[in-house]
Amino acid sequence: MSEPIIEETLLEFPCQFAIKAMGKADLELERLIIEIVRRHADEVNQDIVTTRPSKDGNYLAVTVFIEATSKRQLDAIYQDLTDHPNVLMAL
Repeated sequence: MSEPIIEETLLEFPCQFAIKAMGKADLELERLIIEIVRRHADEVNQDIVTTRPSKDGNYLAVTVFIEATSKRQLDAIYQDLTDHPNVLMAL
């Protein structure tokens, strides 16, 4: 009989978690990042989504707050974000 897989993390789920992604400044970047996160999180409160342009305005950082339910969920969100060609980095 195999042992159950234990996800190692310091987080205790469920918890509030900020997903941050960055890309070239584009009017659609915020919408794109919210759409990707919504694939994995039931509720994304758009009222607490924040955006911040880079110093020269060439890049945009978007932070989305979610109620994270597992490490697997977070891993899937980050994988989808980093797989998208318009997302340069996800933290």
